[in-house]
Amino acid sequence: MKIGVKTKILLAVALAALLGGCVGPRDAEGWSSSQKNQFMKILASDKYASICNERPLYEKVKQSQNSRLMTQLLADYTYNLANSCIDKNTLGDFGAYWQKVSASDIQRKLRAGQSIEQILKPYVPEYVQFKLLLAKYRALQQTPGTSPETLRKVRLNIERIKLMKPNLGKTYALVNIPEFRVRIIENDKTSIGMGVIVGKVDHQTPLFSEKLQYIVLNPTWNVPDSIARNEVIPKLLRDPGYLKKHRLVMRRDYNLDSPALSPASVNLRAYKGGEGPVPFKFIEVPSDKNALGRVKFIFPNHHSVYMHDTPTKYLFKRKVRAYSHGCVRLQDPKLMLKYLTEHYTNYTFAQAMEKYNSYKTHYMKIIKSLPVHTAYLTAYVNEDGVLKFFPDIYGFDAKQKLNF
Repeated sequence: MKIGVKTKILLAVALAALLGGCVGPRDAEGWSSSQKNQFMKILASDKYASICNERPLYEKVKQSQNSRLMTQLLADYTYNLANSCIDKNTLGDFGAYWQKVSASDIQRKLRAGQSIEQILKPYVPEYVQFKLLLAKYRALQQTPGTSPETLRKVRLNIERIKLMKPNLGKTYALVNIPEFRVRIIENDKTSIGMGVIVGKVDHQTPLFSEKLQYIVLNPTWNVPDSIARNEVIPKLLRDPGYLKKHRLVMRRDYNLDSPALSPASVNLRAYKGGEGPVPFKFIEVPSDKNALGRVKFIFPNHHSVYMHDTPTKYLFKRKVRAYSHGCVRLQDPKLMLKYLTEHYTNYTFAQAMEKYNSYKTHYMKIIKSLPVHTAYLTAYVNEDGVLKFFPDIYGFDAKQKLNF
């Protein structure tokens, strides 16, 4: 079957439209006039807050319309959108998900006729907070009397969202550390939320993203070797009844069925303080006073961090709640259990409570994707659309510098 010239032209136009509507001649760098106009419009408002330290280059491009400089600026703008405008040297222990940005790949997309929006889209944060904070930032820029420090704080948090793990959708659990709050957000709307206790300054809750995989009812607590060395063993040496008082047992490993040990059977003093593995383990058995409470929510990660119940309910009366060794303690674990059971497992809440009330350890698998993000947002637009500010408990606001 032969295709006529007219049909070929129509197909070419349709293909170009599909690739972004950039029809027309291209210069040596691969730019069409349509793409140039699109990019200059994005830059004029700095739509994605990513000109940052490239403003001198932007001014040159604006004056000259030089295609080679424009290609360089597009690559730099994309990099800033993907990896933030925070000076890497000032991030400290701040967790970041770096994205690769290839200038040659960007130019290839240009030559293929993709629109600038299509080129930038893979790097635009999906999190609704990005758009909300950006809108507040622009409003504050136009508000007389807004302090430079307020603008800086909002902008820092816009940049932090760029550093979060990309492409995890519009449904997730968000633990906002400085706010001491966790939310389950579904289709960009908050379904439930509650207060949390996070890590101390010297045992910070790390910033990362992993998927929730299972719930543990009536958990045991496997005492980490660092806590065994620096807390349990020194107290046990002073008080031989310490284990019984705190519902702890000694085993060869973190399995309650492994061989039982007694304090007298090991050289405790050899493992007091310091670092490194301990060749025996302390396990707290299930109870209302267990350090993990009655339920924990597991999203496996190399930090060994999870969300859990806690017997220290009185701490939720305090405004600043940084008391854990890094894990996230929940103010209303039964509400979290009910919601997750009903929406993310094959169990009913009644079935979950039957297992809960047995005081025996049970596991419930999560059957729908629910990423859990731990984030450090000292500025956040809440469910009522109000911009809120929170204390810089880990000092990241003070340390981090913007590349402007």
